Amino acid sequence: MKAACWYGKGDIRIEEVDIPSPKAHQVKIAVKYTGICGSDLHEYLGGPIFIPVDKPHPYSGQQAPLIMGHEFSGEIVEVGSDVHHLKVGDRITVEPILAENGLVGQYNLDPNLGFVGLAADGGFAEFCVVDAQLVHQLPESIDFEQAALTEPAAVALYAVHQSKIKAGETAAVFGCGPIGLLVIEALRAAGASEIYAVELSAERQAKAKELGAIVLDPQKDDVIKTIKDKTNGGCDVSFEVTGVPAVLQQSIEAVKNDGMAVIVSIWEQEASIHPNEIVIKEKTVRGIIAYREVFPAVLKLMEKGYFSKDVLVTKKIQLADLVDEGFEALVKEKSQVKILVSPK
Repeated sequence: MKAACWYGKGDIRIEEVDIPSPKAHQVKIAVKYTGICGSDLHEYLGGPIFIPVDKPHPYSGQQAPLIMGHEFSGEIVEVGSDVHHLKVGDRITVEPILAENGLVGQYNLDPNLGFVGLAADGGFAEFCVVDAQLVHQLPESIDFEQAALTEPAAVALYAVHQSKIKAGETAAVFGCGPIGLLVIEALRAAGASEIYAVELSAERQAKAKELGAIVLDPQKDDVIKTIKDKTNGGCDVSFEVTGVPAVLQQSIEAVKNDGMAVIVSIWEQEASIHPNEIVIKEKTVRGIIAYREVFPAVLKLMEKGYFSKDVLVTKKIQLADLVDEGFEALVKEKSQVKILVSPK
């Protein structure tokens, strides 16, 4: 089968590899769609970050080169002998976390946290094998394209959950790429009264506006002053979703005294902040990684129309074109939001 293998920074190859077979506790999935994630882009541009290169990952036993792709949906075509709650033909999406005890407890904080597609062979392939416990069955109303958005939507919903925002409170989202737009949707679902979206790209500004956000352009607007003026001193919660050092400080400045700034980005470099902005104003800065126990809630929200593929998916390509039409397009074309990849 064809698969996209990561060999190193800037080196992803579409290759012929063996079709995998499931072990007793696993299922084999015919992949339908896989989204290109910001984390994938970080691995392409500045990795390795999550991908193990010097020694195998302790849970998967794999290291580079490995097959990328962790935002995917598909159909089960084979089940292991110990799997009884799933069957051939089930339509599914995958919660791609690798943790010592599986999806139990605070599994996203496992000290050796890994991901299918980053520490084990993933969904940029015709077939993928995963532990059965990672599989979530799809409601009838959710198709494979929509289901490929479940994983990034889970990141957004988890970030909003962890922020403890309450209905009627205000928020600011710095960066309106795929995760930023999904955070806006999650904030709408949580009942935020006003959502400020800070974004440079005109195309992404339009998407944020379509989702109901108040758009601010940092090239034209004094973002911090505007947010403080409109919210009587600062928003309740902000979300940093750019990975740009200067924006981190802005996201902290934008929240009110005793407010919270949530860092969602994965970073390729260090970033400096002024601690007095936190200390003197008793602000909280919180980081989040991935998600836990939110996939079912995401699927229920999707049934109600949230996280719509019609707004977020800007391009669909085939696996053979992954590098040029996928990764390179995301680097060069700021109009792109979510690119979905089909095996053929």
